[in-house]
Amino acid sequence: MAKTTGGVLFFFALLSLSFNLTFATDDAYPTVSGCSSPSDQVPKPIRREVYGGGRIFDISHRYSSDMPSYDTKEGKLGQFLSLPQNMKNGSIVNISELKIIAHSGTHVDAPGHVFDHYFDAGYDVDTLDLEVLNGPALLVDVPRDKNITAEVMESLHIPKGVKRVIFRTLNTDRQLMFNKAFDTSYVGFTKEGARWLAKNTDIKLVGIDYLSVAAFDYLLTAHYEFLESRDIILVEALKLDDVPAGLYSVHCLPLRLFGSDGSPIRCILIK
Repeated sequence: MAKTTGGVLFFFALLSLSFNLTFATDDAYPTVSGCSSPSDQVPKPIRREVYGGGRIFDISHRYSSDMPSYDTKEGKLGQFLSLPQNMKNGSIVNISELKIIAHSGTHVDAPGHVFDHYFDAGYDVDTLDLEVLNGPALLVDVPRDKNITAEVMESLHIPKGVKRVIFRTLNTDRQLMFNKAFDTSYVGFTKEGARWLAKNTDIKLVGIDYLSVAAFDYLLTAHYEFLESRDIILVEALKLDDVPAGLYSVHCLPLRLFGSDGSPIRCILIK
């Protein structure tokens, strides 16, 4: 028994050493070397979209005041982040305050978003299944000249058994999420396209590259088709430029917002 225990401890010691050797030179906060001025003692941080040597893609949009928003007259999100307690004004720490619509930027919908009886029953983002939001996923390109209709869905030939599909559309080509103004001409699902997916596939997670999975003219009807059964989770406004189509592991985590019909969400794809 002593030899066995010693062997196990030795194995874990080697494993620990291996991890230390592997990640010793990796910085939690990588910086741009040689870019700070003499008066600036803190180097500049690097903002990345791809991690892990090209294996991990961040497919969430970075929140900014200029990103488009569905629910504002100006179209853009506007000032959503403030610093009521800041060290420059005498506070001992910086504490930011966030005020934002739950369906801003990359976000997830709960059934209570479009069904009031589900909202009253408590089907909020805290009840969404994390197993659906994390697992094998297929990123597909759809035809660029039309909305996602039943015919388009049928033409994609998505195999049975595929549970998570992310749809890249003309929205990515047009860089709509980088435009300040909300654009009603975005590509999305029609009512018939949503119904075809719900009735003819095993898909439980639907992701898309603009603020709504439903085309503007089918805003409510397509959402009804997706969410009425409470079997499908919608992730909207994904950042899909420069990500090759294919199979990935998707990982999406919404905030645990009790009582909320939506939530900002951080999504990544791993090869």
